[in-house]
Amino acid sequence: MRRLWNLYLRPRTVPEALRAIHEAPQPAAFIAGGTDLLLDIETGRHPRPHTLVDVTDVDELQALEVRGDRLFVGAAVPVARVAASPLVRTHAQALAEACALIAGPQVRNLATLGGNVAHALPAADGTIALVALDAQAEVASPRGRRRVPLETLFLGPGRSALGHDELLVGFYLPLARPGQASAFRRVMRPQGVALPILNAAVWLRREGDRVADVGIAMGPSGPVPRRLRATEAALRGHALTPERVAAAKEALLREARFRTSKFRASETYRRLLAGVLLEEALQTAWARAGTA
Repeated sequence: MRRLWNLYLRPRTVPEALRAIHEAPQPAAFIAGGTDLLLDIETGRHPRPHTLVDVTDVDELQALEVRGDRLFVGAAVPVARVAASPLVRTHAQALAEACALIAGPQVRNLATLGGNVAHALPAADGTIALVALDAQAEVASPRGRRRVPLETLFLGPGRSALGHDELLVGFYLPLARPGQASAFRRVMRPQGVALPILNAAVWLRREGDRVADVGIAMGPSGPVPRRLRATEAALRGHALTPERVAAAKEALLREARFRTSKFRASETYRRLLAGVLLEEALQTAWARAGTA
């Protein structure tokens, strides 16, 4: 079997990982679970690297904990662990639900949340949930560390804004407060295609019968994962009546950019499905927020 790389490094800290990616024979790439990257290398969608820098032994990237007023999820945390985490289920239920639906059990045990984001697919389940939850990403490079809105990491389908020497450290999410909740919904083909036909994530803050604040993401609704802000505006500050839900669906169809996928679904079917998923996720988050 042809080897997909020449040199494999396993640093133990973030500084060691950054030094390795800088000093190792090039081309070099970071790897964690590898469930996407190795397949892309094997099929030629990613250039064959000389060096792979495996960051799964970096403790900081494996952290899943509350830090001040935020929940921190390390980029190398497997999505199976995210899905099962009581902390994630308490503060970011949409993310737990999304991660529980990614691929099959074997893949979920290896695939990482950072890899789901770094692959930059517009319908990646974990990414869509993180966007709706207003997550921030921590990025480390030889120039220092920065925390950025998750939406800024995407340039196009499969095109990450992360530089060659930049490492995703993890994600910061707001802690859930009383009256706040989230939900995730997805429709898949029955077999053969890993990506969803359509998925949706909703976070909201409820005050009585009014949607005080809301975050909505749907994938794929355009070339990059993004908040659907016009759809959010149709709900924010209003009572959640059937008429208001209908107005949000209309705003969604004006704002989203659905396209036909040869292997997944037509634009027409996605437009029909979008309102159904939005309402399901919205009503579930609304009910949860009423008991939070």
